[in-house]
Amino acid sequence: MAQRSGSANLPLHTGRVPAWLAERMAQLGAVMSQAIIHHYGRDEFLRRLANPFWFQSFGAVMGMDWHSSGITTSVLGALKRGLAPMAGELGLHICGGRGSHSRQTPSELQSIGDRVGFDGVALARTSRLVAKVDSAAVQDGYQLYLHGFIVADDGKWVVVQQGMNGDVRQARRYHWLSEGMASFVEQPHSAIEGKGEGTIVNLTDRRAAASRAGQLELLQTTGPDGVVRELSRLEGESGEPAAQLTLPHLVMPMHHDVRAEDVVGRRLHAALAAAADRGPTDFAELLLVPGVGPAR
Repeated sequence: MAQRSGSANLPLHTGRVPAWLAERMAQLGAVMSQAIIHHYGRDEFLRRLANPFWFQSFGAVMGMDWHSSGITTSVLGALKRGLAPMAGELGLHICGGRGSHSRQTPSELQSIGDRVGFDGVALARTSRLVAKVDSAAVQDGYQLYLHGFIVADDGKWVVVQQGMNGDVRQARRYHWLSEGMASFVEQPHSAIEGKGEGTIVNLTDRRAAASRAGQLELLQTTGPDGVVRELSRLEGESGEPAAQLTLPHLVMPMHHDVRAEDVVGRRLHAALAAAADRGPTDFAELLLVPGVGPAR
């Protein structure tokens, strides 16, 4: 089904690629991609894009020889522009991008699917799910802002997406490949490259299977009202005031870890109610419910 094939940590730099370099990258990237596909095949080109080290080197050879986060945006943008005229010949399509462009990925996939024959609706769901896994199931301090989806006419794909951590001024790039493991939510990684940054929430770890099952069971058996009641009970036992549940303004605590008293009850109830209304049957469907994920 899907496999996350690696990640990379990059320094967060400001600035823009000059127009002459962007144009050069589009032309050179298209020629290089065409040569790789003709000599080694389209599947091999997808595998290479899914490798964070190869992707970084590819961008440098295209002309983006900075080692910053901008290489991801520049390479995907150049490929999207350069390969568009060759989409029919190569059977390869680049969707998504940065910011608002990332949110257009599902509709792009459905449109291309209608034109070339793959299941665009299913791939649109895949796009949303991959983004949710890296933002909600894996909470490592990096907020996604870029999502690129490279798909072939036969439905095989690669996702390259990037998150930002403003506190440490770094970006982290995630690569996914539609080969390998059969689950989006359990051990989807084949490799992770980056500096260790302490304890994170990783619900895709095999050891988190009980947690994933427990969250689904809690929603199905206890329901939104029961969960919020239990939260209120825990707050009462801790001796902390429950003002956060009733006040309309935001209260930010001094500590970094999430405690019962930090949760806004109305927001939690709304997210749980939306999830219960959809009736997810597995953890992947639960992740796709709007509002499910890290608190901002």
